[in-house]
Amino acid sequence: MAGSSHGHGHTPAAWTGVIIAFIGFTVAGAFMVMDNPLGFWGGMAIVVLAGVVGGVMRAMGMGAPKAEPLAMVKAPAKAAPVATREPVAAES
Repeated sequence: MAGSSHGHGHTPAAWTGVIIAFIGFTVAGAFMVMDNPLGFWGGMAIVVLAGVVGGVMRAMGMGAPKAEPLAMVKAPAKAAPVATREPVAAES
């Protein structure tokens, strides 16, 4: 699984979105502890902004390219016959 990501998330759009979201969650958490609902919702607005910024950057071409659909492999028209062997009796 380690080599199967093919660059998943390693783009400027992804990093920027994650960093902004982290800042938003930090702000919201701090204001939650301080019992300030306005500051908490301000932090949540920053988290939403992170998704918008990441989406805009992806649309600008700074995200991962869209994957091409995999081509279907067609089965051969007629399978070759398989040779069968008779079971061999075990000698005691």
